Amino acid sequence: MRNSRLIVSVLVALLLSLVFVNVIPAFAADKVTIGVSIRSLSEERWARERILLEDKAKELGVDVIFTDANNDEFVQNSQIENLIARGVDALIIIARNSDVAASGVEMALEEGIPSLAYDVAIYHPGAIYVSFDSVRVGYEMATAVVDQVPQGRYFWVGGSPTDDNAYLVRKGQFQVLQPLIDSGDIELLGEQWCDAWSPEEALKHVENALTAHSNQIDAVVCANDGTAGGAVQALQEQGLAGKVPTCGQDADLVACQRVAEGTQAVTIFKDVRILADTAMAAAVELARGNRPEGINGKYVNESKGIEQDAIFVDVVPVTKDNLYEVIVQGGFHSLEDVYRNIPKDQWPQ
Repeated sequence: MRNSRLIVSVLVALLLSLVFVNVIPAFAADKVTIGVSIRSLSEERWARERILLEDKAKELGVDVIFTDANNDEFVQNSQIENLIARGVDALIIIARNSDVAASGVEMALEEGIPSLAYDVAIYHPGAIYVSFDSVRVGYEMATAVVDQVPQGRYFWVGGSPTDDNAYLVRKGQFQVLQPLIDSGDIELLGEQWCDAWSPEEALKHVENALTAHSNQIDAVVCANDGTAGGAVQALQEQGLAGKVPTCGQDADLVACQRVAEGTQAVTIFKDVRILADTAMAAAVELARGNRPEGINGKYVNESKGIEQDAIFVDVVPVTKDNLYEVIVQGGFHSLEDVYRNIPKDQWPQ
């Protein structure tokens, strides 16, 4: 009798062990891994969003692998190839170069791995574009500057000539500027692009423009907060910061400080917390073979003949008037950080 019981116990133990041996690998195989290829973690914005993407991945219970291309498009493609080799289930790509990154998307698709283009368009119809409406961003930036200087001599500083977002921002800006240029209210003194959205290049371009025009510039329309920072530095050197308005986007802390100080007319608040959450959730849906529910539009690039599904997130123009409400009360930056350079008795209550 004891032997029979022993035999039954052994058989039960063996059956249980077989069940768990089969279940655990199956469960592990279902674990989703998202690869995130970031063009440069040396930029404040992308470093911040890496953390946001990682937090959302943890919330969703998925693994994530990050790479940093250090602003080299060919390094980025090599890193994408490595992520594919490591067996990621979906890719989120913050592209350094919209053309070059398309081959990375193609490599992934050949292995059945879907891709999201995160806030930088990739010229491949197979990528889903997750971003803000860059044309509207540009429109709001230019509008804020024109509100301060409806007539005068303007200089334009663009983003990266290899980033389609820079062209979309320009398109929105010139929806505001071109009619005023045509009417003669605005004289456009010049246009310069900045490789990799470089603040240093923006600084150089604005310095050269100020020299060429004997400081007779009334407004500088910039592409983002980084280029606006370069422009403001050049203006400060000539005692013109705060007198010549600039504009930017991203609501970087230093840009919000400039808005508080009056040296930058506007920054466009693109709530990257929502963007990161949206992108990671969409990537997980793609990894599981589903179409993301958040798709709400199309990204169209006529010159490239590309049309992609897109998820667009709303934006908010931030000026001195709503800086506290949107940025501080919204929890994006702290009161102490934003108004650090303002006398404390002038802080909003």
